[in-house]
Amino acid sequence: TLTQNEMIFKRLHLGTVSYGADTMDEIQSHVRDSYSQMQSQAGGSNAGSTPPRKAQSSAPKVRKSVSSRIHEAVKAIVLCHNVTPVYESRAGVTGETEFAEADQDFSDENRTYQASSPDEVALVQWTESVGLTLVSRDLTSMQLKTPSGQVLSFCILQLFPFTSESKRMGIIVRDESTAEITFYMKGADVAMSPIVQYNDWLEEECGNMAREGLRTLVVAKKALTEEQYQDFESRYTQAKLSMHDRALKVAAVVESLEREMELLCLTGVEDQLQADVRPTLEMLRNAGIKIWMLTGDKLETATCIAKSSHLVSRTQDIHIFRQVTSRGEAHLELNAFRRKHDCALVISGDSLEVCLKYYEHEFVELACQCPAVVCCRCSPTQKAHIVTLLQQHTGRRTCAIGDGGNDVSMIQAADCGIGIEGKEGKQASLAADFSIRQFRHIGRLLMVHGRNSYKRSAALGQFVMHRGLIISTMQAVFSSVFYFASVPLYQGFLMVGYATIYTMFPVFSLVLDQDVKPEMAMLYPELYKDLTKGRSLSFKTFLIWVFISIYQGGILMYGALVLFESEFVHVVAISFTALILTELLMVALTVRTWHWLMVVAEFLSLGCYVSSLAFLNEYFGIGRVSFGAFLDVAFITTVAFLWKVSAITVVSCLPLYVLKYLRRKLSPPSYCKLAS
Repeated sequence: TLTQNEMIFKRLHLGTVSYGADTMDEIQSHVRDSYSQMQSQAGGSNAGSTPPRKAQSSAPKVRKSVSSRIHEAVKAIVLCHNVTPVYESRAGVTGETEFAEADQDFSDENRTYQASSPDEVALVQWTESVGLTLVSRDLTSMQLKTPSGQVLSFCILQLFPFTSESKRMGIIVRDESTAEITFYMKGADVAMSPIVQYNDWLEEECGNMAREGLRTLVVAKKALTEEQYQDFESRYTQAKLSMHDRALKVAAVVESLEREMELLCLTGVEDQLQADVRPTLEMLRNAGIKIWMLTGDKLETATCIAKSSHLVSRTQDIHIFRQVTSRGEAHLELNAFRRKHDCALVISGDSLEVCLKYYEHEFVELACQCPAVVCCRCSPTQKAHIVTLLQQHTGRRTCAIGDGGNDVSMIQAADCGIGIEGKEGKQASLAADFSIRQFRHIGRLLMVHGRNSYKRSAALGQFVMHRGLIISTMQAVFSSVFYFASVPLYQGFLMVGYATIYTMFPVFSLVLDQDVKPEMAMLYPELYKDLTKGRSLSFKTFLIWVFISIYQGGILMYGALVLFESEFVHVVAISFTALILTELLMVALTVRTWHWLMVVAEFLSLGCYVSSLAFLNEYFGIGRVSFGAFLDVAFITTVAFLWKVSAITVVSCLPLYVLKYLRRKLSPPSYCKLAS
């Protein structure tokens, strides 16, 4: 999520020797010599028997051993994957190349590789750079091209895809030239260590590479005889046809093959951070957002990424939660962690599982006090479980950000899911509430759009409530004055028009309002922190708006009753006109940054009301019907009507404006300080 998913092959370790970026030419030389030697031996053999080894007798024994191991490692890497080559220049062909076609088709410069994992693409691109190229692949076969241009064909017998549970993938291939069957497998060190033969360097070198921020993969192989493969295939097919516990039976058959495998090499791939990750994380911290990193990487790799991204500062203490397997060990480690203050926590998925099993509440309470938490070796299920725990124990809103299919469950469990659309596919973005292209866009999404959305929604909700409550108050006052008679104050189109064209446009134009410019909101993320206090939409603001609505409704109704002279219809004319003007003025007094559409909405609503006086004769014609079914147009055009409406409107709005002005001067909100 924090990285670019643009993998670069950096390290190949064979146990006794390690090759870095500056020594890749040596690997290329070894690969070229190995295949040249094999080709010359094959040319000297008449019956296709096993080539003699005399051609290698002049080379030193150590050199020969390293060359052979490099050749086997590169061959395993180029065969054990799920990558398909694509040739863009050839219309209608998507990577499938006929073996009979000439070698010039295989050397097409427009060849690209496609795979669900960018790690595999980086590995296959690296094998191409050292001389062994994947030129074609379909469901049943693969073709490789050697440095000398020779094409090697392999038949794909079985493919075991990568899963988040197994953390490894495997493939069984048959070399069509020698009929040899080989089982290749690669995966995470924790999954491969029990499978490979005993060695004394794998765990140490995995840790060394992880501390450099490299993503490691262990590659191994196992040679199979025809009888062994046929036995496995029959058991594997039978397990797949089973009606009960099919997944368990299939896994058991595959595990029977994953024993005493020959360790070939350890690969290290670098995945650089995305642009502006550090300032984005700093912005989120300043906004009062607690950040937890849940990853499937090794502990050392996760710690390195946390430091390089400044999720954990260089000077900050880090408490690495040691591996625990029992309740007693978890209790001791939690006590040790409790004695530390202001330190980041790094914990593995296995230890996390034990802590949550026995000390769920205590662990969540301690972890929430940390400035940053890194959970490594997490499965997708654990990620979703952590999100759910934080929601239950803290009552806070959670936001989950991910870019891969293994983040989907976490994204769906969170209150707000954000998916990053990248090279790992669109599963996360399709499952999320919001989709972005890069991690740095999260800053603007929250600081600008999220903050404005909250502020605007609060203002809109308050005005919708105010619009309904003020006319309800007027109706209540009207009914109480006339001994609670069941007579509506406003009838017909007056009521419908008030709820729609007379007041709808200005109220809904509040969604365009903003208290500070986007640049200021990004520069001062502390403004976002104010939202957590709930000052924009709370029980307090609700009561304030209820008071405002009751006050204004009472003033409008009692003012109209006090100021009317002879005809009661004048009460309706005065009160309804003052009501419309009050609503428009309240919106205008609330706006902090005017938008041209807001001005249009104000004048459009006022124009609709004035126009309706002249054109809707059914409601605004000259009449003398009791309780104001019609408005007296003759009275509306008099000076008495104008000053009475103006007086009532001023009395209903001016005190509120004065109080708002004094509050802004005496105790201004944070956005006012920045705006000034």
